[in-house]
Amino acid sequence: MNTTLQPRLRQAHLSRGSALIAVFWVMAILSLAVFAAVRVVYHDADIAASQINGFDALLAAERGIAVAANPSVKDNQEPLLSGYDEETDTSYRARITSEAARFNINTLLLKKDKPLLTHIFTGWGMELEAAQTLVDNLIDWTDAGDETELNGAEIDWYEGVGRRNQPFNHPFYNLDEMKLVKDMDLLNAVKPDWETWFTIWSNGQLDVNEADAELIAAAAEVSLEKAQDIVDYVLGPDHERYTEDDQRFEAVQEVIEMMNLSEIQAAIVLPRLTVNAKVTRIISDGRAGTLNRRITLILKDRSTHPTILFRKEEILP
Repeated sequence: MNTTLQPRLRQAHLSRGSALIAVFWVMAILSLAVFAAVRVVYHDADIAASQINGFDALLAAERGIAVAANPSVKDNQEPLLSGYDEETDTSYRARITSEAARFNINTLLLKKDKPLLTHIFTGWGMELEAAQTLVDNLIDWTDAGDETELNGAEIDWYEGVGRRNQPFNHPFYNLDEMKLVKDMDLLNAVKPDWETWFTIWSNGQLDVNEADAELIAAAAEVSLEKAQDIVDYVLGPDHERYTEDDQRFEAVQEVIEMMNLSEIQAAIVLPRLTVNAKVTRIISDGRAGTLNRRITLILKDRSTHPTILFRKEEILP
C-alpha cells in the first residue's frame, strides 16, 4: 500500500470516530432535554390538576354554606348539610353552631370583667400574678385612654421595646391582634388553642344552650360537674347535640335556678349568660379528590335578615 495513503486513512478513521462520539453526545443531550420537558409537562399537569381539584373542593364547600345559611335549616340533623357527588368525586359537610358558644373578648374587656378572665387564665395553668397582669395588658390595649391599669402596659412600655404606635386603643378587630399584646406568649405557652374559647362576633353573652361545660363553669363560677349537668339537660336523654330530644332553656333564670346560685352570685353571673344568641357560625368542609377546603362564615340574624360578619377560606391538610 502506498505509504502516503496511511496518514489519510488514519485521519479518516479518527474523523469518523469523533463524529460518532459527537452523535452520541447530541443524542444524550436531546434525551435529557426530552426527559426534562416531560418532567415539566407532568409537573404542570399536576399543578393544573391540583388547582382544578382545589377549586372543585372550594365549590363543594360553597354548596354546604348555601344549604346551612338557609333559614329553613333548623339544626345539624338536616340531611342536606352533607352531600357526595359520585360522578365528580366531590363531597361537603357543613355544621351550624352559635357564635355565642364562645366568650366575646371585647365585651369582657369593655366591662372590665377581670375576675372571669383571671379565672379562665389561671384555670389553664397561668400563675395568678401573671394572669392578672395579662388581663390588665389586654384592657390597656383595647381602652381608649393612655392611663395604665395597675399591672398593665400602655404606650411607654411598647415604645420602650421598639414597638411604635402600640397599643391600638380600640377593641380587637380579630383574634390574631391579641397576639400582639404584652405577655400573650405566656398564655400561649399554657394554652396554645386559647382562640377556641373566644370570639369578637357574638352579641356579648355566653349561650348556655350551645356552650361546652368548661366555658359554662367559668362563666357561672361553678364546678365542672354542675356545668356538665346543664349541658346534659340540653342534650337530652341521648346525650347528643341537635337531636329531637334536646331540651333548650327558655330563660337564663332557669339556668340560675338549676345551678342553685345565691342571689349575690346570680347578680354576677346573669349578665354573662344568654339562651337566645343571634349570631351563627357555619363551617363547611369541601373535598375533591385528595384536596380539602374549608369555609367559615359568621352570620347575624340568620333566621330573619342574615348579615355576613366574617368569612374565611382555608386549605386543609
